[in-house]
Amino acid sequence: MIVKKVNSVAEALAGIQDGMTIMLGGFGLCGIPENAIAELVRLNVTQLTCISNNAGVDDFGLGLLLQKRQIKKMISSYVGENAEFERQMLSGELEVELTPQGTLAEKCRAAQAGIPAFYTPAGYGTEVAEGKEVKEFNGKMHILEHAYKADYSIVKAWKGDEAGNLIFKGTARNFNAPMAGAAKITIAEVEELVPAGTLDPNEIHIPGIMVQCIFQGETFEKRIEQRTVRPKNS
Repeated sequence: MIVKKVNSVAEALAGIQDGMTIMLGGFGLCGIPENAIAELVRLNVTQLTCISNNAGVDDFGLGLLLQKRQIKKMISSYVGENAEFERQMLSGELEVELTPQGTLAEKCRAAQAGIPAFYTPAGYGTEVAEGKEVKEFNGKMHILEHAYKADYSIVKAWKGDEAGNLIFKGTARNFNAPMAGAAKITIAEVEELVPAGTLDPNEIHIPGIMVQCIFQGETFEKRIEQRTVRPKNS
């Protein structure tokens, strides 16, 4: 059995260089690889193309990379919670590719499955379809979307073992699962790292064959993106 465990986030991300394309899992601020993002900030790698459902918030998640101008291009679906992202996009400092959320997920899953491209009706008749091949299926127009090509995929799981098998928790499964194995190298950050053979095979979401490197994160803030509460006496 190949042991994929490394002892630190620094060891896990040692191969990342300027100009690379990186997938980063998570949904909003749920299930983001917090320790890996902090390490990317520390490494000060620049000219990155980042593929992620969203761009974090101003002082957390991918927002930390945006603050230091480490991201050249952002490929996302939802970016509405980050004022610095908005400023960089409107000023032309940041290249942005907005993608329908389902299409973004499928472009990741297609890469994971080795499928080079697929047709989807999402985006037909909008700016999303500009310059793309269009074809009719069953009386409905579809556009051709190509699978992503990324150097690294960095995902965050609730639990993993030393062989790279992963279990996600709740909403964190949304984009982490299809991004695992969707790049040349997949790095998994986990809250709990256990010996191989500990996890119940029936509960594993991503098999270790899709993961090249795994490490246990040291701290997790797990921030809430939008906190909504009722008045105390209501």
